[in-house]
Amino acid sequence: MLIRPAVWLFTLLTVVALAGCTTPRPKTPSSQEAPTETGAMIGSGKASYYGNQHHNKLTASGERFDQNALTAAHRTLPFGTRVRVTNTRNGQSVVVHVNDRGPFVRGRIIDLSKAAFERIASTRAGVIRVRLERVD
Repeated sequence: MLIRPAVWLFTLLTVVALAGCTTPRPKTPSSQEAPTETGAMIGSGKASYYGNQHHNKLTASGERFDQNALTAAHRTLPFGTRVRVTNTRNGQSVVVHVNDRGPFVRGRIIDLSKAAFERIASTRAGVIRVRLERVD
């Protein structure tokens, strides 16, 4: 018995339409999501630093970016949040305040100013693994 093309097409479209009606799975917290409690672990991941070409440009918070200040960009933390960033390889840490959004590179959790990055690693490293904790 052959299925007519119209019936086959109708069946296919019905299955596709019903598949689009499924409920998405609840989002599970990732290591990059930030809790709001003071002193709480925010997460861990990779950190990089802003290049010199961003110096003195406006950040998302409206502040001018200063590569010599201890600042950072984070995707979700409120502007002004103070964060302790610890290099997991050598244990060195720096406290920065969030004044920008980013990073926009997949797999990175925070972008640091050049001065902040230099406090915990050599800029030659470019990208390092870090742990983040909320300070304030």
